[in-house]
Amino acid sequence: MKRAIVAAMALTAISGTALAAGPDDNQSGFYLGGGVGNFNLKINRVSDVDNAVRRLDDSDTAWKAFAGYRFNPYLSLEGAYVDFGRQSDTFDVDGTSGDFTAHLSGFSPQLIGTVPVGPVELSAKVGVYFVDIDQSLDIDNVDELDFDSSTSEEDFMYGVGVGVTLFERLNAKLEYEWIDIGGVEDANSLWATGTWRF
Repeated sequence: MKRAIVAAMALTAISGTALAAGPDDNQSGFYLGGGVGNFNLKINRVSDVDNAVRRLDDSDTAWKAFAGYRFNPYLSLEGAYVDFGRQSDTFDVDGTSGDFTAHLSGFSPQLIGTVPVGPVELSAKVGVYFVDIDQSLDIDNVDELDFDSSTSEEDFMYGVGVGVTLFERLNAKLEYEWIDIGGVEDANSLWATGTWRF
């Protein structure tokens, strides 16, 4: 979280460059963008197989691509495809060891509210993730207990962000998102995104 605060301060510091571009005449319209980030997944109870797998807590690099429309400087509608990477962990409990892996990806429609504060834009978003969850459990020396599963579900999401627009078109933003996934203690992501406003 400290890195996010430092990065936000850096965005504010370079916002003078955005002012050099002159007044923002690009108040609405379509935009395209992408981002990279870090997704953290924490599950307290992965499986009931011999009480062996009690916890998964891992993070991985994630990426997303998105498109949207700004109705005005304050309200946008966006659709994003997100790949949250692979979270994995090893376990060794009660003499049983192995590996657990989870991979999440999906599509999300989102409604974004933005408040311009000078050259900086503060934003909040809400939406739904239509997410595919692939899981695999590999228990050492006990092949008959290994399993692979794939499920799909819809999960509520929300997030906040801080950004700055350079030269009226290029918006750089830091975002933090939370996803309410059933059976998961915590699922969150920190993003650095870039958007081109047409």
